[in-house]
Amino acid sequence: MEEFVDRDVELDQLTNCYESETADFVVLYGRRRLGKSELVRQSIADRNDAVYYQAVESTAQNQLEQFVDTATGQFPSLRNVRRDWEALLEALGEDDAVVVIDEFPFLIEEDESLPSRIQRVWDMALQETEMTLVLVGSSISVMEDKVLSGSAPLYGRRTATIDLKPLSVVDAREFFPEYDPETAITSWSIYGGTPYYLQTIEPDQHLGTNVQQTILSERGLLYSEPEFLLRTELRQPNTYFSILRALAHGRRTPNEIAGMAGVESGSLSTYLQKLRRLRLVERHIPVTESPTASKRGRYRIAAPLFRFWFRFVYGNQDQLRMLGEDAYDELVAPELADYVSPLFERLCQRALPNLLDQQFRDVGQWWFKEHELDVLGLADEGLVAGECKFTSRPVDEGVLANLERTVSEVRWSEEPADGETSYVLFSRSGYTADLEQTAETRNDVFLFDLSDLITPGESATNG
Repeated sequence: MEEFVDRDVELDQLTNCYESETADFVVLYGRRRLGKSELVRQSIADRNDAVYYQAVESTAQNQLEQFVDTATGQFPSLRNVRRDWEALLEALGEDDAVVVIDEFPFLIEEDESLPSRIQRVWDMALQETEMTLVLVGSSISVMEDKVLSGSAPLYGRRTATIDLKPLSVVDAREFFPEYDPETAITSWSIYGGTPYYLQTIEPDQHLGTNVQQTILSERGLLYSEPEFLLRTELRQPNTYFSILRALAHGRRTPNEIAGMAGVESGSLSTYLQKLRRLRLVERHIPVTESPTASKRGRYRIAAPLFRFWFRFVYGNQDQLRMLGEDAYDELVAPELADYVSPLFERLCQRALPNLLDQQFRDVGQWWFKEHELDVLGLADEGLVAGECKFTSRPVDEGVLANLERTVSEVRWSEEPADGETSYVLFSRSGYTADLEQTAETRNDVFLFDLSDLITPGESATNG
C-alpha cells in the first residue's frame, strides 16, 4: 500500500459524512497525483457498506457494466436492478450506502447527460436517505464546469467540497525524515508536495542520487511525467511547453514570457489562463494591491516538479543521455541554489504567520519599480518585511539596512497610522555576529534559519 501522510482533516471530513444521519454529496477534486484515490480508499477501508468504483476511459455501456460488477460485490441485490444509473443509485440509497465514483470526468466524457440524471435521482430519492455519494475528479476544468459551477445541474446539491492541495514541506518531510533541513527544503523544491512524486525518493540515498535516478535518467519514473500529464490535458501542448520553459528560466512578466517562448503577446493570455486552470501556473501580484485591479501581475510555475523539469530536463534530453550518471553533478548541482531560491521565498512567506504567531491580512511579495521585498506581511499592527537568503554566506547587517530602506518605499492604503514595522530575515547559512547582536538588542528584528521552516514556530532570535 502507498505511504499515506497527513490528510487527517480530509479523512475526518469524509468519515463525518459517512456517519451522519442525512444524505451527503461530496465533491473531491484536485490536480493529478495528489493522492485523491488513496484518500477515499483509506476512508472506506474498514467499511462494509461502501462501493468504490474507479471509472476508466471506455464506452458508456462498459462503464455502467463495470460499476454494476463492482457494486454487486458489496450489494448482491443490485443484480436484480435495471442497468441504469438512476435505478442503481436509488437502490444503493435505500441501503444507505457510501458510493465513491473516482475519475468522474471519464463518465461525463461518454455520457454528458449523467450529471443531470444524478441530479434528478438525488432530488427525487437520495436526499431523503442516509447515503453518501462522493464524486472524485482530477480534471479540474471538468469538475468545475460540470459539477461545481452555477450553471451545472448538480450545483447546490453538494454538502461538502474537498479541494485537495499538495502537502506542506513539513508533511512532505515524512518521506525523507533523515534529511537535514537544507536537503529537505531542496527536496521539496524539486519534488513539491505531490505524494506520488515524493514516494519515488529513497530516503537512505543522497538527494542527488535520487534526482539522477528518478528524474534525469531515461529509466526514471518521473523522467517523462510532466510531458505525459500535459499531453493528457492539452490537445496541442507544444506552445504550452515553450511557455513553461520560459517561466522555468525566470521569465515572469507577459512580455518576457512571450519573448522567450516565441508566442504572440495577444494570444499569450489564453495559454496562461489554461495553465492556471490546470493549477500548473499561478499569477501573483504585489501583496499591497487588489487581485482584481492590479495590472502588475507576474507569473510562475506552481508545481515544483514541473519547474524543475522544464529547467533541467526539457530540451536537454540529448545532453542528459550523454552525461549519464554525471548529469546531476554537471547540470543541476551548479545551479541548484539559484533554482531553490524563489521556492525558498515561498516557504518563508507561508511560514511567517506561525513563526511570529500573528494574524495577517495577507502575506506575499512586494515590488515597485526597482524596489522589491521577498516577504511582506500586512497586519493590523503594521508591516512585517522580510529578506530570504539561500546563499553560502552568512547574512550581515547590510542586508538588514537594505531591508529597512526598501520598506520605506512601501505604500499601503490600509496601513495603521501608528503601525510599526518588524523585520524578519531567513538565512541558509546563518548570520554574522554583528547582526545577531543587533537582533538581541532590538525587539523588531527576527532571525530564522532553515530548521524553523521545517518545524514552524519553534524559535526566533530577537530581544
